[in-house]
Amino acid sequence: MADSFSPEPSLRDRAYLELRRAIVHLEFAPGEVLREDALRERLGIGRTPIREALQRLEREHFVTVIPRRGMFVAGIDVSELSMLFETRAVMEPYAARLAALRGSGSDWDAMEAALSVDADSAAEHLATDRACHEIMWAAAGNRFLVDTLDMLYAQSDRLWHLYSGDVGDIAEAVDEHRTILDALRSGDGGRAAELVEAHVQSFDAQIRAAVAARLEAPLAGGG
Repeated sequence: MADSFSPEPSLRDRAYLELRRAIVHLEFAPGEVLREDALRERLGIGRTPIREALQRLEREHFVTVIPRRGMFVAGIDVSELSMLFETRAVMEPYAARLAALRGSGSDWDAMEAALSVDADSAAEHLATDRACHEIMWAAAGNRFLVDTLDMLYAQSDRLWHLYSGDVGDIAEAVDEHRTILDALRSGDGGRAAELVEAHVQSFDAQIRAAVAARLEAPLAGGG
């Protein structure tokens, strides 16, 4: 993600990253009111950087502004799942092709190091998954692609946190990166793209199954 790669992020970027993290991790629930004074106190950052961060979060559909009512954490519309994942399924494989062409041995050593970290929880596995994606995006060498994929991944991450109780073993998704890494390291862009597309589609299928299970739960309980 472009902003997080900067060694000294601006106050605006710090506000953006912290607020987005809180929204993704459901520290701010969907529909919750966001008040500038409370956010300034929480972050220790002034009004202007926070407003700029909120404007960016609105553009990225994490925040909704309702005139004369205020600013709210955006709801999660399950009907938009297909748009989210069909976009990732196109852009992530393209990033993999570029990464296989432009990436260096140090990139793939960094991915291997990320995969070698022992993870004991689903949250830690998800952090490893994200690290692998970020390394691949950076290796692709296209900052516009990085910014877009970073936002799309954050939306997927938010879905995972919302439905984590119903999602399958995230460790399997992390294991898929080992095969992806082999393809990237060998420079096989076509193979890397195929593997990444399957990786994204697998996560999509898990989220869809989790959503279906959550929607059917009340009916199951009533039967």
